[in-house]
Amino acid sequence: MNELPQYKRIYEDLRAQITERVYVSGDLLPSEHDLCVRYNVARLTVRKALEQLASDDFIIRHQGKGSIVKGTPKGIGILSLMSTTTALDCTNLATHITKKPELRKWNEAFSFSIDAQEEEAGCIYFERLRLIDEAPVFYDITMLPNMNLPRFLNCDMENKSLFDVLRSKYQIIVTGGVQQIFAIRADKRLQESFNVHAGHPVLQLNRKIDTNRPGFHIYSQVFCVTQRYGLMGTF
Repeated sequence: MNELPQYKRIYEDLRAQITERVYVSGDLLPSEHDLCVRYNVARLTVRKALEQLASDDFIIRHQGKGSIVKGTPKGIGILSLMSTTTALDCTNLATHITKKPELRKWNEAFSFSIDAQEEEAGCIYFERLRLIDEAPVFYDITMLPNMNLPRFLNCDMENKSLFDVLRSKYQIIVTGGVQQIFAIRADKRLQESFNVHAGHPVLQLNRKIDTNRPGFHIYSQVFCVTQRYGLMGTF
């Protein structure tokens, strides 16, 4: 795994400060000059990091004023390219690993086809329960091709965004995807996970997510109960 370029390290640092609410909506980031001094880099490097933040909708670059932090979406970004972790105030969202990452052979990919390269590489499989204000809202099963992900099995995924881990550690960036949406009723496993009665309505999403790495897709099956939360955005 290659070391991140300087501008990406700055991007990751500033992005983290925004998502952790060190900087909130309407705040000005430090000037380009101040960031150059802080990170001991050239202005071009800082500008590249700021341009990436603007492209990812974290800031607005305003000539004469500087870089202004944007607000965070108020819904849950499960239908968009934004992960649930970054779509909400992270202090409200908790992620518990119910099955740690392990290597498996591919048996299926939630009704999606996998290519020969992914099948040969094998599957990294794990399960997570996501809670908002301590109430379970999402249960997701994720499968990744075991392709150039050194030490992923040892990654601490507790209270972490998968998209953030893939981006910051492996420079894998989500670019698009397809999904299937179903209305189902809770089986015994979902009843226990969500603490709901038999037959409770649940939304099921099967997702195949494209990335900037050729031949590398993220496959997930997400179950959610949404009485208190709206699903936002376009995918």
